[in-house]
Amino acid sequence: MKPIWIVDDDQSIRFVLEKALLRENLPTRSFTNPREVLQALDAADEDGGPQVLVSDIRMPGGSGLDLLTKVKEQLPGLPVIIMTAFSDLDSAVSAFQSGAFEYLPKPFDLPKAVELIRRAVEESQREEVAEERMTAAPEMLGQAPAMQDVFRAIGRLSQSNVTVLITGESGSGKELVARALHKHSPRASGPFVAINTAAIPKDLLESELFGHERGAFTGAQTMRRGRFEQAEGGTLFLDEIGDMPFDLQTRLLRVLSDGHFYRVGGHSAVKANVRVIAATHQDLEQRVKEGGFREDLFHRLNVIRLRLPRLTDRREDIPMLTRHFLQQSAKQLGVEPKRISDAAVAQLGAFNFPGNVRQLENICHWLTVMAPAQVIEAKDLPPEVLAASAFAAAAPMPVAAMAEAAGMDDTPAALPLPVLQGDQPIRLNELAPLANGVSVRTEEAWEHGLEVEAQELLASGRHDVWDELTRRFESKLILTALASTRGRRIEAAQKLGIGRNTITRKIQELGLE
Repeated sequence: MKPIWIVDDDQSIRFVLEKALLRENLPTRSFTNPREVLQALDAADEDGGPQVLVSDIRMPGGSGLDLLTKVKEQLPGLPVIIMTAFSDLDSAVSAFQSGAFEYLPKPFDLPKAVELIRRAVEESQREEVAEERMTAAPEMLGQAPAMQDVFRAIGRLSQSNVTVLITGESGSGKELVARALHKHSPRASGPFVAINTAAIPKDLLESELFGHERGAFTGAQTMRRGRFEQAEGGTLFLDEIGDMPFDLQTRLLRVLSDGHFYRVGGHSAVKANVRVIAATHQDLEQRVKEGGFREDLFHRLNVIRLRLPRLTDRREDIPMLTRHFLQQSAKQLGVEPKRISDAAVAQLGAFNFPGNVRQLENICHWLTVMAPAQVIEAKDLPPEVLAASAFAAAAPMPVAAMAEAAGMDDTPAALPLPVLQGDQPIRLNELAPLANGVSVRTEEAWEHGLEVEAQELLASGRHDVWDELTRRFESKLILTALASTRGRRIEAAQKLGIGRNTITRKIQELGLE
């Protein structure tokens, strides 16, 4: 990780921060004035800059606010924390207009200062991951007619600032489309800020979107800019907009209507120069009918709608996407790219992919790590793909025909179908009730397998079934998430919707180190 740069003419401040950050395994580099920082930036290569910059405001030889402005010109995504005495509060607040991440009042509580810097590090790493994804690979791939329609729509919207609503199933690439719309728009030089409204607790979402004033609520010790202010001059991507609480929908409608909003606890209107792109996997028209989504907000968002196809509606893209993701995964891990056989590609092409393109990408990461040979064969595919293939081979036959072939009556009570549970094949002896002619849904295979496993454990007389199955479920979930993020715990926790401390504790408890 790149170091945290500390800029302060007070040696004691530098010393205290250096020691505290080193105890947290965070490397540091210190400077006494802004001139030294700018010289170091000019001499640094692309990977030699800071992860986070922590700067005092008043120093001999230059102002921290001037330094902030100059650094942001070179590194617009760098989180900058401004340190200030309470008498400099007005200056610190004005620093937010220049893009400061947060300010740290002096004298500061050391643990809180370290926590703030760690939060800035996490934000910086998230930005690096997003930037890496945008620059290291093509924005989007697809030869299917449905995807060509999407590409043409992005091209038509390239010089527009109009609000766009992107719909499609989870994992179909809605954020990629939003980033492409931003990149090819007049706002491309501005920030792209994304927020998943479903992933943030209702009580915190308002502050996340609009920011808050100091003292607005318990724990609001400083003024904080929300995502609308962070996206000033750029694009704000509101993912899973259908899950936004109803009362916040009213506030969002006001911003879209007149371009102004108020921070939580604030009394002065803030102007928002932001393009809004929203996305959802839900049927918003149905949500409006049910009363869960404001009709006027729906029409405000639904100026231009882009509908993304499911991966199963563009199966001809699966071979190309598979090979692309295998190349990408190998590059990230620093290994030789693996090749995939035609039989394995064909089996992937027949898979249902409830997680769409994101699931295919995760499978390719899994194969890069787990496939034993350089050429991936069908037998090397993940258990969920093999299980679905086993069901697909057995399920199309109507229940009555299966019973007749087995010499049984036409009841579906005991039809043995193979399912993979972990690495061991088991027999699915009890299915959910099926009508004649209805086959088993492949995406429910793991749920049926879980049911059978639970029945067997309960029948064995064990009294720790809950703990046993929960442990196995959590282990598999965390390992899969870590595989998809190449071992990055913070990003894995974000994908799972849990906290950084939670995933660290679980890894220790489950013995996954």
